[in-house]
Amino acid sequence: MRQFICAGLAAGLISTFAISPAGAQALPDLPAALRPAGLAAYLEVPATGVQIYVCGKNDAGAWTWAFKAPEAQLFDKDKTQIGKHYAGPTWEALAGGGKVVGAVKATAPAPEAGSIPWLLLDIKSSEGAGAFNQAKAILRVSTHGGVAPDQGCDEAHYGQEARVPYTATYFFLK
Repeated sequence: MRQFICAGLAAGLISTFAISPAGAQALPDLPAALRPAGLAAYLEVPATGVQIYVCGKNDAGAWTWAFKAPEAQLFDKDKTQIGKHYAGPTWEALAGGGKVVGAVKATAPAPEAGSIPWLLLDIKSSEGAGAFNQAKAILRVSTHGGVAPDQGCDEAHYGQEARVPYTATYFFLK
């Protein structure tokens, strides 16, 4: 395996997300607040879906789009769907149904303008058994899109949902 990685590096074929010889996933360059102390990534999961917002008034009485929930499909490296991501926030495997629920521990602005923040989430509950259930934490990185609309929320649109497309990569850490 080391020869393959070295040959791949020499040929320029290995990306930042290559599997290391020990089987751990290499993480992208992270802001200090998102660096998971003492944990390593064991699973990289690309996601495609929507961030759902609802039109209403905030505490100050201004009309705004409030975050409701994510709704996304989760994929393996071969682009086969392996799970789903939804309110909680929850990550649920299709095979076996094991699921985990996270709680935001830290956040950092996405490097790409107009994209939802990068997150570090702790696992607050785990149910069943499966690849996701080994996680002690989850990183959301490489986000594209998903931010709330900046207009269109007013009295005439009260309660209306906006479904904003996004992509992200989730790293499951243990």
